[in-house]
Amino acid sequence: MSKTGKPKILRLGLPKGSLQTATIEKMAKAGFNITVSSRSYIPYVDDPELEIRFIRAQEVSRYVEHGHLDAGLTGLDWIHENRSKVQEVGEFVFSKATRQPARWVLAVPEESPIRSVRDLAGKRIATEVVNLTKAYLRRHKVKAEVEFSWGATEVKAHEMVDAIVDITETGSSLRANKLRIVDTLMTSSPRLVANHAAWRDPWKRRKIERLALLLRGALEAESKVGLKMNIAEKDLPRLLETLPALRQPTIAQLSLPGWVAVETIIDEHLVRDLIPQFKAAGAEGIIEYPLNKVVY
Repeated sequence: MSKTGKPKILRLGLPKGSLQTATIEKMAKAGFNITVSSRSYIPYVDDPELEIRFIRAQEVSRYVEHGHLDAGLTGLDWIHENRSKVQEVGEFVFSKATRQPARWVLAVPEESPIRSVRDLAGKRIATEVVNLTKAYLRRHKVKAEVEFSWGATEVKAHEMVDAIVDITETGSSLRANKLRIVDTLMTSSPRLVANHAAWRDPWKRRKIERLALLLRGALEAESKVGLKMNIAEKDLPRLLETLPALRQPTIAQLSLPGWVAVETIIDEHLVRDLIPQFKAAGAEGIIEYPLNKVVY
């Protein structure tokens, strides 16, 4: 509660659109369940100290900077594009499709003679990130016309402009549209940012830092699993020597003399190779289980 008796509230902006579903899933794993209703523009969240607003990622940093939001999740690209003066709290690598960071790339039709940024002199470029593109051209001392694209940017590359600057994760969409990547302007991933005044407020800062801690723990847990197993004490040294992934596991005595329980956390992609090795080393009752959060 504040001194006026009103509950303290943190206003948090989350990205609307293609990242919305992924963001709601990540927030749920962090412990904040969000429900979006078609009848209200204000989502419900099961934390009375939070108010959520879903806003286009392109706009979040501006609303945070101007104090309409205390904090928000948005891409590093849009922070730079908007030249927003905000407090960066942390990086959170996730996206709608993969955990790869997104890239803003310069792309041209496959048959285009353009091979480098120098070949753009006097050409026309379409993009959603006009400021980033102009800064890129200035760094390379190239003069070209940059126009804002309202969408369908990939299509314009073949008929209306000489090149585009577009966002991609895997490059598959560009290849499908017969476009060739010439250069990468920047790599971007979601960032939690805060308004500078909110960051100076002790209560809001604690709330933002706790949110960051839980969200980071949820993201860290996505690529890991927990493993439990029982093994004879006499086989334990061999297990630990041959499995470097088992650094600092939890080892507990079982009621059965001469046996111990081993518990550890490992990267999920290693499980298919490690479980047979566990078994070969004498482990029994091997259990794999998912994790909600891993906080270091």
